[in-house]
Amino acid sequence: MPGDPHRFEVPEPEGWRWLAASVHLFTALGIVCALMAVHALLERAFEAAFIWLGVALIIDGIDGTFARALDVKRRLPRFSGDKLDQVVDYVTYVFVPALALQLGGYLQGFWGGVLASLILLSSLYHFCDHDNKANDHCFVGFPAIWNIVAFYVFAFDLPGWAVAVLVLICVALTFVPMRWLHPMRVRALRPLNLTMSGLWAFAAVWTVATGFPAPAGAAAALGLVAIYGIGLAVLWPLLGGGEET
Repeated sequence: MPGDPHRFEVPEPEGWRWLAASVHLFTALGIVCALMAVHALLERAFEAAFIWLGVALIIDGIDGTFARALDVKRRLPRFSGDKLDQVVDYVTYVFVPALALQLGGYLQGFWGGVLASLILLSSLYHFCDHDNKANDHCFVGFPAIWNIVAFYVFAFDLPGWAVAVLVLICVALTFVPMRWLHPMRVRALRPLNLTMSGLWAFAAVWTVATGFPAPAGAAAALGLVAIYGIGLAVLWPLLGGGEET
């Protein structure tokens, strides 16, 4: 009679499960950053608010690496890191930035409320769309990075009409199947993508350190990265994007 193939397996130390759980806790810290950002917004400390959103962005950028390294899905199968990540991301990428645009005076009055509502509603569509990521890890449709959009609005101190146009364009692009690169996960052009991400981070830190609006040098760097990112989204099909599996 064949023996049980699992009877000689050594049980995994409980410490590995605690390490896996610590990754979820690390992800969850993003919601604490959101709370701190809201407090800063209520005090009209906009630079501080974006610092907290920046910390949340860093957490979101690296927690997946930790989760894959510790095989969190296998070790904690009952707990959904994906759902946790989406909840935190919606608050830090969408809700708090929309609130920042309102409290910063860029979305005022009734129509400002309408535009803020469009941000929230269109982003819910993106987050619930099962096809919002392609096989090559590109986002399909505008990826609801309203934290970045709001930062640009503050950094360039855009007039109200320009903010309204920008919001309407981004909302519309949510439903257009253009591909937007994930700077960390898309393999194509990765060295250049990481370089541009580093330049953006440097310019962002420079901006919040000196205060809004951005100084000329930081504004130039931010503008260059924006042109690069939008240009890639437009030209991606011509560059052979979408062929990775």
